[in-house]
Amino acid sequence: MKRNLLFLAIALLLVPAPARSSDHADPITLPVLESGLTDLHAFPEDDQMIVVLATRRALTAPPPYQLDPYEYAIHMDLHSQMSYENAEDRARYGGTIVQPEGITPDVTIKIRLNNDATLKEKSFEGLSNPGSVRLWAGVKDDPFIFPRFFERNAIVMVLSIPFSAFPAGQQDWLLWGTTTRLEDGVQIDHVGRSNRTQLARFDFLNTLPPSQHAAAIKEKNTSRERIMKLLMDCIPPAANLYQTVFTFRHYDYVPDVMIFTKRYPVGFPNGRQLSDDVAMLTCQQGDCPLIEASYADTKQWPRATRSDKPFGDEFPYLADPWPAKPSQPTASGPGMMCMMCMMLVMAVPVVLVVIIVWLFIRCRRKRA
Repeated sequence: MKRNLLFLAIALLLVPAPARSSDHADPITLPVLESGLTDLHAFPEDDQMIVVLATRRALTAPPPYQLDPYEYAIHMDLHSQMSYENAEDRARYGGTIVQPEGITPDVTIKIRLNNDATLKEKSFEGLSNPGSVRLWAGVKDDPFIFPRFFERNAIVMVLSIPFSAFPAGQQDWLLWGTTTRLEDGVQIDHVGRSNRTQLARFDFLNTLPPSQHAAAIKEKNTSRERIMKLLMDCIPPAANLYQTVFTFRHYDYVPDVMIFTKRYPVGFPNGRQLSDDVAMLTCQQGDCPLIEASYADTKQWPRATRSDKPFGDEFPYLADPWPAKPSQPTASGPGMMCMMCMMLVMAVPVVLVVIIVWLFIRCRRKRA
């Protein structure tokens, strides 16, 4: 019992938090907001594949930004075998990846940006005739359909890739995006299927390649099941919260990539069009935090189901940015309120451990 008590106390103090995940509406503690990816879109337009990778949520400030330390990349797996027979996988992810541990990029597009968000460098690996690829980079209206980010901008990279640049007859793609810190070559963020690494239970996937995702989820599940069992025995209310936020579902053991196929009509979860309401579409498959937050963020009813600005009909398709606003001034030093908050935050772990110990002593006596 003492071992279990210590295990739970440490586990709850170090419980995985959504702080490192990105994708969009979640809090992040990455070095700077410019390193946090927000969106990945992929859809066909005539004989072209359009891919949009976005970073820097809730942007209102004018340049310069802190973009120079990072390299952004779009990766595509063209070889992994897909199956579309499982209706649940089709509805939730767009299909089934037969061998998820075999995912590797056949195409990699690397992008570096100047601090004014214009293109600095680009490289294409795995595409034939890369000179036919169009690439636009800069600030645009944030395309995410979510009230918190209305009248906000994002830094976007938009590509138009001829389907002829891929192997003849190519029908299936797996896509994901990454941010890499140039000083040490470390991957610090990841985006694949919309509203995935944003969820707290998947925060650890941001630094891993997709080939390791399924195994990492299984490994994490072992410790989280132990925590869940102990909480169910002794602190049922905490178990309910833990289950909602951190435990894995039966459908979670798949890599965080976007499936895009020509075999079926395109629209999330088969790729993602700019107009796809992913908050509602992911909620229909079991992940609803975005829907709840969309109601909490605004008094508008019914909730918004389209972007705050119309999209364009021509490349690069996204709406013009909102006018820049000066950054809000910050205090020159910590005031009394800030110091009190810091003291409170430092005291919370101690209080939490005391409560856990007391509850487990009480639980053990009840069992006896």
